[in-house]
Amino acid sequence: MYTVMVFLHVLGAVGMGVYAILPFIVGKFKQLSGTAQEGLASGLISAGRIGQYALVVQLVTGGYLISNAPGGAKYTVAWMVVVIVLFVAMGAFSGILQAPLKRIVAASLSGESASASISRVRTLSAITFVLFIVVIWFMKNPYYK
Repeated sequence: MYTVMVFLHVLGAVGMGVYAILPFIVGKFKQLSGTAQEGLASGLISAGRIGQYALVVQLVTGGYLISNAPGGAKYTVAWMVVVIVLFVAMGAFSGILQAPLKRIVAASLSGESASASISRVRTLSAITFVLFIVVIWFMKNPYYK
């Protein structure tokens, strides 16, 4: 069972990779026409959904892996709390990111400017990217008792 959970955990990490490329893709919004902005925003909504499901997979499989660590490794409570807070923050920011993406789609369909929503998406995607990098650092360097 442990091997299956490790596989699912790695699969979830790959799914979260959308947060690594998100700020770079979002940077192209201003260069696109309205129709292309609509398509990109729709694609990013779907990618964000995949990332959120991957976050849930990470939390569930990570909890299992922590409780069944090989060799009886014990993680510090502080490390576990920090990791959970980081994952919840990533989930929150990626969820908040969905609304301006939907506004970009709506603005593109109605022919309006989506500048404010694009700026908000840029900011939120950058914050999510930074959180993703911090999570990677904490996963690579766990704290043991």
